Amino acid sequence: MNCRTTFCSFLCMWFSSVCIVLAQPITLVNPILSGFYPDPSVLKVGTDYYLINSTFAYFPGIPVFHSKDLKNWKQIGNVISRPSQMNFMGHRMTRGLFAPAIDYHNGTYYVTCTLIDKGGNFVVTSKDPAGPWSDPIFIPEVRGIDPSLFFDGDKAYILYNSDAPDNKPQYSGHRTIRMYEFDPAAKKVVGNEEILVNGGVDISKKPVWIEAPHILKKDGWYYLYAAEGGTSVNHSEVVLRSKSVWGPYDPYGNNPILTQRDLPPDRKDPITSAGHAQLVEGPDGRTYAIFLAVRPYKDNYYNTGRETFITPVEWKEGWPVASPDSKELKYTYSANFKEVKQNNARPQSGNFGYTITFEKELDPALLFLRTCDSSSFSLSKKKGLTLKLKPETCMELGNPSFIGKRQQHIYCSAETALSFSATSGDEKAGLIIFQDEKHFYYLCQSVDQDKPVVQLFAGNAENTMTLITQVPLVSAVEQLYMRIDAKGENYDFYYATKPYDWVLMKEGVDGKFLSTQVAGGFIGCVFGMYATSSGKPTSNNASFSYLRYEGNDPMYK
Repeated sequence: MNCRTTFCSFLCMWFSSVCIVLAQPITLVNPILSGFYPDPSVLKVGTDYYLINSTFAYFPGIPVFHSKDLKNWKQIGNVISRPSQMNFMGHRMTRGLFAPAIDYHNGTYYVTCTLIDKGGNFVVTSKDPAGPWSDPIFIPEVRGIDPSLFFDGDKAYILYNSDAPDNKPQYSGHRTIRMYEFDPAAKKVVGNEEILVNGGVDISKKPVWIEAPHILKKDGWYYLYAAEGGTSVNHSEVVLRSKSVWGPYDPYGNNPILTQRDLPPDRKDPITSAGHAQLVEGPDGRTYAIFLAVRPYKDNYYNTGRETFITPVEWKEGWPVASPDSKELKYTYSANFKEVKQNNARPQSGNFGYTITFEKELDPALLFLRTCDSSSFSLSKKKGLTLKLKPETCMELGNPSFIGKRQQHIYCSAETALSFSATSGDEKAGLIIFQDEKHFYYLCQSVDQDKPVVQLFAGNAENTMTLITQVPLVSAVEQLYMRIDAKGENYDFYYATKPYDWVLMKEGVDGKFLSTQVAGGFIGCVFGMYATSSGKPTSNNASFSYLRYEGNDPMYK
């Protein structure tokens, strides 16, 4: 065998191996963003994908994720990252920022969103999706929620959910999809508002809450797709199309193109409430739907909030149909493109665990309540995260000393180590599992009759705390370890005076109390490091060495 033959054989073998690698399917695991990551909007620019979500009254607002493969997502920033841009003081946690949408045109990234109750609809821009993003520019003519932009050549449009015609609804939940032409340079609407969809796909059936609209142009058609049915178990995605961007839009005869509402509720490991989708081209050239759904642990109870999912889309006779091979959404899908993992990216799907430390800067996924007060905390390698005790509490509408992370699994644990010495019973510091101002459990260190204690409180309808149990500490300790275990419809609470020498403080505490079904609203649970002086002035502080998290959901085993 001569050198040329040997080289050719080597090339054949090399190309074959490359082809095998490239053809190796990727497994997409749902949800692709676990935990409270609702209302996803996704964008493809070249070979890069960017995804954003609602954050309501948490700060920073609107996380920005980057991916190369629709599976591995890394948070690269937040759209609302400066208190000078916006804060949510006075807002209940389930208000604030609703349903952002991201787009790109001629080198500029755009995010549109609704600041519900105070301000309305706005747009921000950036040359880099990682930020910094501009200050918001409000668009008063756009009255409603869920704005999104559509660029069509040299024209741009803004469409959104709005009131019934003439503000005269025919039934509860009667809404419209409306649109203006939009000037992206001036950040202003142009011309007159037009109604594109009245009520929904078939107004004779009284459809409710047509919302979260997007337009996709394909093969000479303008596809207008939107959520319908409300964001709970009747949620769905519907599609209409027209040869003109202004309509009239004709509905697909087999709507909805995505829903789980017709499936038996007692099925194993159900995925429910699917809708609020956006379509995107995958690395393989196929279409995929990125959408919100939930994973209830029982009936319609879930504590992890609305999460971000993915499913393939098939075009059938000119119409997009999500999850074409199975009415029931799956926890895994195979796709024929290469997986691209990102450096230093924390996993977001399946079971995973990690430890957050506080040496130099806060992880971008960590959350404050309503705004960031940089004077209320500090970071150091020696002490970790030090929180100043503030008079504000989590039961009010201000900015207490609270920094948290999302509960991302139905079964999981969160743990921290606390250095703290209370000077009165008003001073408390510890680990909280927080749904909203009235629905939380707080495991904390304090004093009772001048003796150190560990206490477990629950929030209540009166915006106060109810003591569930307390145990004395033999003496003040240098560090107190705290752990909360989520087990579906129950939570267990532990403390330790030595690492891993856990003492069960309370077992089987009602988790349904923290569910969206009980609390209402649109958010999910957050594990938080929280310290307060309960309305009293103080100069005391508390330090947290780390925050460790571990997910253990059975559907991934």
